[in-house]
Amino acid sequence: MEKDYYRTLGVERKASAAEIKKAYRKLARKYHPDLNPGDKAAEARFKEIQEAYAVLSDSKKRSQYDQFGFVGEGAPGGGGRPYSSGFEGFDFSGYGTSSFSDFFESLFGGATRAARVEPEKGEDLHYSMRIGFEDAITGLQTRIQLSRMVACTQCQGRGFRSSSGQRACPSCGGTGRAQVQRGFMRFSTDCPACQGRGGVQGEECPVCHGQGLVQKTEFINVKIPAGVDTGSKVRVPGKGNVGRNGGPASDLFISIDVSPHPIFRREGPNIYLKLPITVPEATLGAKIDVPTLYGERMIKIPPGTKSGQKFRLKEMGAPVPGRRARGDQFVEVLIVPPPFDDQKVRELMKELERISGENPRKKMDIH
Repeated sequence: MEKDYYRTLGVERKASAAEIKKAYRKLARKYHPDLNPGDKAAEARFKEIQEAYAVLSDSKKRSQYDQFGFVGEGAPGGGGRPYSSGFEGFDFSGYGTSSFSDFFESLFGGATRAARVEPEKGEDLHYSMRIGFEDAITGLQTRIQLSRMVACTQCQGRGFRSSSGQRACPSCGGTGRAQVQRGFMRFSTDCPACQGRGGVQGEECPVCHGQGLVQKTEFINVKIPAGVDTGSKVRVPGKGNVGRNGGPASDLFISIDVSPHPIFRREGPNIYLKLPITVPEATLGAKIDVPTLYGERMIKIPPGTKSGQKFRLKEMGAPVPGRRARGDQFVEVLIVPPPFDDQKVRELMKELERISGENPRKKMDIH
């Protein structure tokens, strides 16, 4: 016996076909020239492994080898043809730069290539909406008009006439897969006739022109949650474009733009208000009703309040989306002087100036 193929693969003579295949996979990966560039010893070892597997994986050749010690010319039933591994001339170029890994994934049942035609999720849609200041605080339910891609009702999204139907691909029998033989190696790939679909279409649908989708304008109900602000995005699931080949619809995203308010200003969840008060209210103190987003609330102005002083109304601000919380409202008081053209007011101001004592600015020292 010139060559011991069992020893080459590291298996017993009574090894099963599965054990031989497993041993071959392991050694082929280890000694493949792509993983051992320039290593002549590894290249020679790889050729020995190919030769051994080509014989032991074929039941007829293995039987000849076990009985006569060789396969080919001179062996009974050998057909007068010398042994060939069947690997010569195999072209890896179709697998790109990662030829070795892609090839062995196909050969050894690893991650298979995805079919060229699969259900695709549709594209997201974007819609801009301007809402009022109060609507942004309280939330809003409304209807909007939207144009989006939906499945063609004429062909149920197939892209061809329902009457012409879809028939099984004659090349693959409807499986979407094709068997490729390279020497002694056989592996599965997408059917080139139907691109992995498994069927071939009939006559093109005249409504969608084979796309399976048409544009439709419709009204949809949307809910804008309380607390949104300019720049907020509201997601409406499943109201984007429908996907091709029976794929699901994507989502609709509504971009919010909030109109300004005549007296309130918003920064995040907090609300700001400038409140005018009179000189007597600032001097003597007062209880004043203050407008808020939720109705009037009373605040107490202490005696001697200065212009620009701020007061806080807790949880009178905007809701925080996704939380059971609200911001605060801050009230900045602005002292408004009395009308200067009223003679009685002028006299009272002069009397006030007289009894107020020394002008406080005299105490300022700029040196």
